[in-house]
Amino acid sequence: MASEEPVEVVTCTAPVNIAVIKYWGKRDEELILPINSSLSVTLHQDQLKTTTTAAISRDFTEDRIWLNGREEDVGQPRLQACLREIRRLARKRRSDGHEDPLPLSLSYKVHVASVNNFPTAAGLASSAAGYACLAYTLARVYGVESDLSEVARRGSGSACRSLYGGFVEWQMGQRADGKDSVARQVAPESHWPELRVLILVVSTDRKPTGSTAGMQTSVETSALLRFRAEALVPARMAEMSRCVRERDFQAFGQLTMKDSNQFHATCLDTFPPISYLSDTSRRVIRLVHCFNAHHGRTKVAYTFDAGANAVIFTLDDTVAEFVAAVRHSFPPELNGDKFLKGLPVEPVPLSDELKAALGADPTPGGVKYIIATQVGPGPQVLDDPGAHLLGPDGLPKPAA
Repeated sequence: MASEEPVEVVTCTAPVNIAVIKYWGKRDEELILPINSSLSVTLHQDQLKTTTTAAISRDFTEDRIWLNGREEDVGQPRLQACLREIRRLARKRRSDGHEDPLPLSLSYKVHVASVNNFPTAAGLASSAAGYACLAYTLARVYGVESDLSEVARRGSGSACRSLYGGFVEWQMGQRADGKDSVARQVAPESHWPELRVLILVVSTDRKPTGSTAGMQTSVETSALLRFRAEALVPARMAEMSRCVRERDFQAFGQLTMKDSNQFHATCLDTFPPISYLSDTSRRVIRLVHCFNAHHGRTKVAYTFDAGANAVIFTLDDTVAEFVAAVRHSFPPELNGDKFLKGLPVEPVPLSDELKAALGADPTPGGVKYIIATQVGPGPQVLDDPGAHLLGPDGLPKPAA
C-alpha cells in the first residue's frame, strides 16, 4: 500500500472513432503499421468515452492496471509497448534539456485505472478509445508533449485516430520504422454541425473473431484485401476528404456504405471466411436502402466495424424519422423507455407510404437500443480531483 500521496495523478477522457474508410490489415505486426490509410469520425464523449487515471509514486513497487474495475495483466505486450514508448519520449525530452518538474519520476512505477461507459469488445471501438486515453493520460503524467500517434498506435492501430476530434485520417506512411504513420485532423468537430450518428446496438457480446487475429488471417489469405489496399483505398481517401470538406452528405453516405461493404467482403474472402455481420445487421442494411429508396436519395448511411452493431450517419433533420423507422422494424421488447439513449430525439409518426416501403415483417428486439450522438472533440484532461479513478493510496476507488 502506498503511504504517501501519489507524486502525480492525472485523469483524462478520450473518444470512440468510427472509420468511414476502413483500416484492415498490417504491414508490420510489431509496430502496428497499416497496409492502407484510413479516415474516421470522432464521436462525442457525452455519449461514448473512456476515462483513465494514471498515478506515479515512489511508493509503488510495480506497474499495475485496472480495466472496468478488474486488475489486468500489466505484462500484456501492447500495454508494455505503450509504457516503453512514453518513458522513452520522457527520457528524450529530459536529455534534450527540458526542465523536468518531476526529476525522479521516470524511475517510479505507474498505476492506471480505466473505465468505458459502453460495452467493451463488442465492435464499438473500445480498444481505440482505451489506448488513445492511455497514451494521452500517460503523456500528461510523464510530461511528454510530442506527437502521440506512435504511442497510441502501438496499443491499437485505430487508437491514433482517437487522439483528435472531428474528422481524422491515419496516414499509412512508407517508412519501415513507421515514423510517418501518423494521425492528422482533416476537419474539426465544428466543421459539420448538422451531422448526426446513431449506433444501433444489436449485440453486446464479445465478437467471435478478434480484430487482431482476423486482420492477420485476411492479410495472409485474401487477394481482395491486397487489391483494395493498393488499387482502391488511395482514391477513396481523397474522395472522402473532399466529401467532408464540402459537407457533401450524398457522396459521403454512399462511399461510407460501399467501403463498409467492401471491408466485410474482404472478411468473407479471407480463408477460412470471417463473418462479423448478423442477420439483424443485414436487416439494418436492407432498412437503410429501403428508407433511401423511398426518399429518392441517400438520407442515411450505415457502416459496420468488426462487429454486428450498425453505425448510422445522417443529418439532424432526418434523425427522428429514421429512429421511428428503426422502432417500426425492430420493435423494442421490454425497454421501450430505454430504447433511445444519448441525444434527445422527438418521436414522430411514420407515414403509411414509408411503412409500406419498409415491407418485411418486424423483428422484435432485434435492435437492443440506440445511442444518438454527434461528432465530438479529442481527448480532454479532467481538472476535478473527484474524477480520479484512483484514491490517495494509488488503488481504485470503491464503486459508488
